[in-house]
Amino acid sequence: MSQISTQEILDDLEFFDNWEERYKYIIDLGKELTPMPESKRTPERLVKGCQSDVWLDVDKQDDKLIFHVDSDAIIVRGLLVLVMAAYNEKSAQQIVDFDIEGYFSQLDLERHISPTRGNGLRAIVAKIQALAKAGL
Repeated sequence: MSQISTQEILDDLEFFDNWEERYKYIIDLGKELTPMPESKRTPERLVKGCQSDVWLDVDKQDDKLIFHVDSDAIIVRGLLVLVMAAYNEKSAQQIVDFDIEGYFSQLDLERHISPTRGNGLRAIVAKIQALAKAGL
């Protein structure tokens, strides 16, 4: 999947009149996510705290963190794209400095997903931020 920016996502979501259309857009984003190979879908890559299975792997390229993510749930794959727009191919400092709360607020997402999905989203963000802080 080509990297999409947080601003592109926010602009695209503004275009839709209702949350049903926004969900379809998020699901479509998830369909573009490159699947993680089965060999990388290991227990140590599972993100704890998610309702669905979510796998997270990271590589470092120069000073950038490259994340590989996947989920067994199509809507979660879309949510992962939203998170990756904020964090993928960024430096550890950029990840730590990014205002994820402000971004989520602009998305108005948490009012429209279940509390368990919201908790899972926070678990993914916490794991990424912890990896970034460890890299600083």
